[in-house]
Amino acid sequence: METVEDPEAAGFSAAGIKIAHRLLAEAVDKGEVLGGVLQVARKEIVLPVACFGRREVAVGGEPVAVDTIFLIASITKPIVCAAVVKLLEQGRLGLDDRVVQYVPEFAEMGKEGVTVRHLLTHTSGLPDMIPENHEFRAKHRPLADFVARICELELLFAPGTRISYQSAGIAMLGEIVERLTGQLLPEVLRAMFFAPLGLADTSLGRQETLREREAEIRLPGQSDGGGDGTDWHWNSDYWRNFSAPWGGMLTTAAELTVLCQVFLAGGAYNGVRVLSRAGVAAMTRDQTGGMASLSKQEKLRQRRGLGWRLGEGDLRSSSSFGHGGATGTEMWVDPESEVTCVLLTNDPQGAGPLRPRIANAVAAAVL
Repeated sequence: METVEDPEAAGFSAAGIKIAHRLLAEAVDKGEVLGGVLQVARKEIVLPVACFGRREVAVGGEPVAVDTIFLIASITKPIVCAAVVKLLEQGRLGLDDRVVQYVPEFAEMGKEGVTVRHLLTHTSGLPDMIPENHEFRAKHRPLADFVARICELELLFAPGTRISYQSAGIAMLGEIVERLTGQLLPEVLRAMFFAPLGLADTSLGRQETLREREAEIRLPGQSDGGGDGTDWHWNSDYWRNFSAPWGGMLTTAAELTVLCQVFLAGGAYNGVRVLSRAGVAAMTRDQTGGMASLSKQEKLRQRRGLGWRLGEGDLRSSSSFGHGGATGTEMWVDPESEVTCVLLTNDPQGAGPLRPRIANAVAAAVL
């Protein structure tokens, strides 16, 4: 990618990009958002990372910088799904294989019919989190205990009959990857994607040597992210080291932009191929529209690829894909305009209403 200062050299209106930057700057100035970064690119020409606010909660804390590392939460999910697709490319599994082929204990409570495709498209019938999510985290239980508990759960609905967001399903995908490769998921993602692409600041779980550059999240109170009164919240050592397949990635805006470019370019970046064109095409096309057991209303309500949400946003094309994160993060790619957008904040509540507005400003800035 080439980096340019002038938005028009990248195919954007300078006034439009200024609007997007102003939206984030004003939210920071008003105290609505603690800090954040925005980076946009078009046709392999990228604008510099724009930085606003601070990365530490304390008044007078360190400002956000170009190399600030953010916990991106559920943007982790499509990257873990990409590892599954990589194994699919290698002939090591199939989308319609049953999960029990790889994790036999998952068969408990009548879950034999759940397939890999169901997990990748959020149609498995699993809940988002285990019922004891807060209790397990309060006790600092390891990931293996979460997976074991997921295997015990009863489905909320028959597989393939509804689309219902499920972090539990991504946990099972991570388990399948580990059992097939014989390696821990953080190591698999590093070997498959991060190391070949030169993404030294990107990891599933904390890199201890980089912790001083991490953004501290302004906690929104008691939630799945925890609150100030807990020792398992998003800023805790427990959670930053937990490596949750559904939400444990840490990265910078620039390195997440590289991952966006990989998907925009059909699986390669800077001459390095990490996914096949066929794999990227499968991940980014509608996988739920053809499911016979889904109702028409369900298919209209949302569209899912393999790990990606498709066609969202007021001004993006129907072929766009992306994902958000509960820590106040979002990334999206629009193949029609060849635009990628990365917005990372450390303020979940403040980012909520801001994310769609910035996305609209970026989409409208395309010349």
